[in-house]
Amino acid sequence: MMLDPHYRFEDFFPAGDEACEAAALVWNQACGPKLSITSAFVHYNTRPISGIQPHGQIVYHGEDPVGFILASYEVDNPANPAPSMSGSLHTGWFDAMAVHPKYQGRGIGSELVNWAQGWLVSKGCKIIHLGGSLRPFMPGLPAELGSLDFFMKRGFKDRGFAWDLCHDLQNYQPRQDGRLELTRPLEPEQEELFRRFLKREFPDRWLFEFEESARTGERLTDYQVLWVGGEMNGMVILTFEDSMRPLDRYYMHGLPRPWGQLGTVGVSKSLRGQGYGAVIMDSGLRRLAAQGVRGCVIDWTGLLDFYGKFGFKPYRQYHVLVKDFNQ
Repeated sequence: MMLDPHYRFEDFFPAGDEACEAAALVWNQACGPKLSITSAFVHYNTRPISGIQPHGQIVYHGEDPVGFILASYEVDNPANPAPSMSGSLHTGWFDAMAVHPKYQGRGIGSELVNWAQGWLVSKGCKIIHLGGSLRPFMPGLPAELGSLDFFMKRGFKDRGFAWDLCHDLQNYQPRQDGRLELTRPLEPEQEELFRRFLKREFPDRWLFEFEESARTGERLTDYQVLWVGGEMNGMVILTFEDSMRPLDRYYMHGLPRPWGQLGTVGVSKSLRGQGYGAVIMDSGLRRLAAQGVRGCVIDWTGLLDFYGKFGFKPYRQYHVLVKDFNQ
């Protein structure tokens, strides 16, 4: 399909105010109010990130933005805290993509996909994920958008589902466990201790995300940590409405406010199976509830049964889509 010559393709990066506002505008028109985002979130997600090379295109029709795509891949960077955050240095992502509804069906989406795929392949990528990048807009394709066929026709395979879960913490029933006193917020002076814990137990993506948080000055007390035997042995990360991480990422529209998010939960390998995961989870939920949080989301998980024990129910479903050039 030949595109109208009035369409103009421009590089997204460097990501200035105009580009971020244009992307948010197109996204919100394409995805609707339940999945709406702010330009501040686009700014946050397109800031420089260690070991990741991004690129992107915005399509204009005249002066109006009508589509965009953001892509990224992991570079071989000796400064990274682990050899590969994604599991493969041949992995790339379509971080985010949208076409304004008035301009869909005109070949813009195909042109953007072809451009991003060509760029990633030229950088040596053998696998492309839709979403789920190291500063994710989404873990996959929201099932509610009904656009699965578009990507399947372009070679993506459906690898199952990921879920966001939600709970109104006004109704949260705390657990009764004397080990709750072993948990407390991470203090700034404990940064190096926490880093050593992550290097020992979770040396890949979770360590990478913490290093980025510390590098950019995010609030370390948003982490809740578990102490056992005088050592850090567990963690959970929380997001509040005043956290640097935007709550846009969790698409909480429709849930009662104030909003909050509970993220990564992990305990040391030596303590697993002893209920400490539930202890640190309960500690995080108590802290969110004490701050008045009501609408709470646990994002990007397949552990519906585990989180269901704490009152969480499915909120949003995503298709996990992958294009594998090795096959």
